[in-house]
Amino acid sequence: MDLGAMTSFECGTQGPRTTLFSSLVDDAGLFPPTSLHMSEALARHQRDLDAGSPVLTHRFLCPSSRLDALRREPQQPRRLGLIVDTSEIPPFDDLPVDLVEVRLPPEQSVNAMAERLQGHLPPNAALFIEVPPTKLVPNMPQGVGLKVRCGGATPDAFPSVGQLAAFIGFCVAHDIRFKATAGLHHAVRHFDPSLAVDRHGFLNLVLAVCEAVEERDPAHVLGTTDVGELVRLARAVPEQTAKRARQLLVSYGSCSTSAPIDDLRTLGLDT
Repeated sequence: MDLGAMTSFECGTQGPRTTLFSSLVDDAGLFPPTSLHMSEALARHQRDLDAGSPVLTHRFLCPSSRLDALRREPQQPRRLGLIVDTSEIPPFDDLPVDLVEVRLPPEQSVNAMAERLQGHLPPNAALFIEVPPTKLVPNMPQGVGLKVRCGGATPDAFPSVGQLAAFIGFCVAHDIRFKATAGLHHAVRHFDPSLAVDRHGFLNLVLAVCEAVEERDPAHVLGTTDVGELVRLARAVPEQTAKRARQLLVSYGSCSTSAPIDDLRTLGLDT
C-alpha cells in the first residue's frame, strides 16, 4: 500500500469528512506493539491533547492491572477507557473513566456478564463486551455495546472479511453500538509480510459500516485494497449515513496516534 502515491486525491473539491473521522481513535499507547512505558504514554497523550486533532478521542486506554501505576503519575488523562485484564474490576471512582471494556469468557453469556457488571459501574461509564466476530447476540442488554478484535500478534487473531462483515451487518441491523481493537494500523487494507496476513484498514472499517447502514453487504469494502475507490466512497457518503455509522461505530483503539492522522492527511480525508 503506497499512500504516498495518492497525491491526485489530496485536492478534492468536496470538504473534509468530519463526521466520518471525528473522535475515531482511542489512545492505546500502553498496548502492543508500541507498549510504551506509562510515563511515555502519558507524555505522548498530553502532546496529542495539546495538538488537538479532531481524529482522536483523547481517551487514554489503560488496563485495569495498571491503574495503580497510572495513579502514581503526576500527569493524568482527562478521559479514560478501562480495559479489564483482571479477574475483578478494581475501584476507579477517582478516575475519569467513561468506557469499560471486558473480554467475554468462553463459558459465559453476554447477558450474564452484563448483569454481573452493570450494577457495579457508575452511570457515566459505558460497558463494551469483547466477543469473537462469530458470536452474534440478538438480545443485547440495554446500554451495553460489543467490541470486536480485528487483529493481533498471530495470523489466527485476524477475522476474515466474511466474519467481520457479518459482525458489522449484525450490529447495524440490531442497533448495537460497537468498538474495534487491534490490527488496524493503517487506513487501507494491506498485506503484512511479517505475519503473512492481510491487515484490515480503519478506512475500510468505517466505510463498511456505512455500507451496512445503507443496507448493502459490507464485505466488498472491507476486502478492497483499491485506495482510489475507498477515497471516492468516503467523499460520497451522505451526511445522514455518516452520522448513523458513527453512532454505531464508537471508536477503535490504536497504539499509534499519529499513523491514522498521517494516513487521512495523505489521502486528503483529514478533518
